[in-house]
Amino acid sequence: MNNLELRHLRYFVAVGEELHFGRAARRLHLAQPPLSQQIRKLEEIVGHRLFTRTSRAVRLTSAGETFLERARRTLRSIDEDLNEARSIGRGEIGFLKVGFIGSSMLTKLPAMLGRYRRQFPKVNLQLKEFHTSGVIGGLLDNSLDVGFLRDSGPTEGLEVEPLFSEPFIAVVPSRHPLAKRKSLTGAELRDEPFVFFSPLASQRAYDKAVSICEAHGYRPRVVQEAPQWLTILRLVGAGLGVSIAPACVERIATSDVRCLRLSPRTREGGRSKGERRFMSDIELACRSEEMRPTVKTFCSMARNGFSGQSVQSTVRTAG
Repeated sequence: MNNLELRHLRYFVAVGEELHFGRAARRLHLAQPPLSQQIRKLEEIVGHRLFTRTSRAVRLTSAGETFLERARRTLRSIDEDLNEARSIGRGEIGFLKVGFIGSSMLTKLPAMLGRYRRQFPKVNLQLKEFHTSGVIGGLLDNSLDVGFLRDSGPTEGLEVEPLFSEPFIAVVPSRHPLAKRKSLTGAELRDEPFVFFSPLASQRAYDKAVSICEAHGYRPRVVQEAPQWLTILRLVGAGLGVSIAPACVERIATSDVRCLRLSPRTREGGRSKGERRFMSDIELACRSEEMRPTVKTFCSMARNGFSGQSVQSTVRTAG
């Protein structure tokens, strides 16, 4: 374009709007002679006069009037493009597909998602509920960008980090003899039928819950499986059995069940070999090579949203 530069357009717009070289120079924080030189250079590039100058006034020519409109539009478009590029670079614009497990909705996650939506309204946030195995599969096949899991552990190709930990609790029918207790050990559930979720939902999460029983020398006798914690609690309340659940599940418990703290003590009074297994972890996951600013910004906000719920502080309350 014959060495046309953005500064030429900005100088021209300033003079065209002020119709006075002195005022335009002050607006641009320039001396007047260099400004006049650049306007003459622009007219050479265009090949036509853009201003008529007299000792009393500066006026736009017909070509100048048309070019002023086009120059404003060009500068406005460039500013919009720059702002959009900056927003994309900061993770403020784009698409974000987030998978989550149902029980994560009983934690700080909904509040964090609300804050994210308000802070980044131009990001198309798409939320989908799965079991942990479904979230992992979605991340690996690129149908999800970020996932919230429970007790998934390391997965090849993914970065998985714990956001917060909570103790397991025992859930018994409100009419059960154990319902009068404030806490109990896993040993006291030995002879009870269990209502549990399927290991297909998350094998590691299933094994972690079952290990509470195994620490006391038995495997739970599962008489009924259910896909959601609300269903499990309703079945427990109906008397089909007992269950072991993350503590957040107590938030949806109804009057027909009792949620009891699980003590990490064995029947002999000492701590069980699997005391750490009494904790359940909500985890954040994304692909290992993920570099998109939208994902990085979301993950940072997720970490901040769960800050203060540390593994150590939860272990102390569970002891």
